[in-house]
Amino acid sequence: MCDYSLHAVATRPAEVGETIVTTTFRGTSTRGFASEVDMSVAVCLLPGTELAFADNVRYDNRWIWTRTINSRVGKFGKIDPHIPDRHHDAIEFPDGKYVLVTQLVEGQRATVLQLPVTQPLGEREQKPEIIADRPTIPRLPIG
Repeated sequence: MCDYSLHAVATRPAEVGETIVTTTFRGTSTRGFASEVDMSVAVCLLPGTELAFADNVRYDNRWIWTRTINSRVGKFGKIDPHIPDRHHDAIEFPDGKYVLVTQLVEGQRATVLQLPVTQPLGEREQKPEIIADRPTIPRLPIG
């Protein structure tokens, strides 16, 4: 999923093993992830997608300071999704801290390690198969 502010940008889902790069998309003030191959297409991540950054992660507020997280791994997620017209895409780090994707410094490379397990729409959880010839253990009466 891509942040609300990238609806006017071409998008596609992330693929395991690909390298993505933080960038500001043309015609927006929003940063996000793009493919190394085509920086004009936003690569959208599902909550739970795991990333490995090439270096410790840097983020800023665009005007005053830049900070570094002493971590190279993170998990994509959403924060405060119930608040409209706000950036929700964020990376959670092992120490429990979050950084909004739009605050990530441009040009950082990350590899998509793993996508979350999702169940296709329309499929329901299968019930366990009952095996008729399996012996059962009788329940003992309590007290």
